[in-house]
Amino acid sequence: MNRALPVVRLRVPTHEDAVAWHRVFDHPDVMEFHGGRSAELSVYEELTARQRRHDAERGFCLWTVLDEAGDVIGFTGAQPWPWEWGPRGEIEIGWRLGRTHWGKGYVTAAARETLRRVRAAGVPGVVAMVDARNARSIAVTRRLGMNLAEVYTTPARREGHCYRLAL
Repeated sequence: MNRALPVVRLRVPTHEDAVAWHRVFDHPDVMEFHGGRSAELSVYEELTARQRRHDAERGFCLWTVLDEAGDVIGFTGAQPWPWEWGPRGEIEIGWRLGRTHWGKGYVTAAARETLRRVRAAGVPGVVAMVDARNARSIAVTRRLGMNLAEVYTTPARREGHCYRLAL
């Protein structure tokens, strides 16, 4: 099925977006591969502040995704891989949407814009770390043209797939 992707807008996260992210991600399906339960508001306050710093320093970050109506529906973007395991020193792209927005093409549209922006910022390639059980995100990596490059065992003892794409 080849349908047109929805229009999305990406912006550097505001302080208020921490509240919006906290609200739209408060669903067990959304958090299944991110610890299994909703995060505290303080987690999103720190995350949005860090993303504002990343944008100022690097020209990219995890951007807030807005739908056609201008409502916050999640985030997508890129940031340096933050952990001591996995693709250390590389730029990871990622995405997360509120449950009611799944299956509508928002992630693919936003991730394609992310790739355009990080390419423009001079990033030579990106990785995406995906839980091996997360079929939806694996499908997004394929739509973006990414290829499975490595398999890691995460600290939670899960299998993590590292997808790569040269820009």
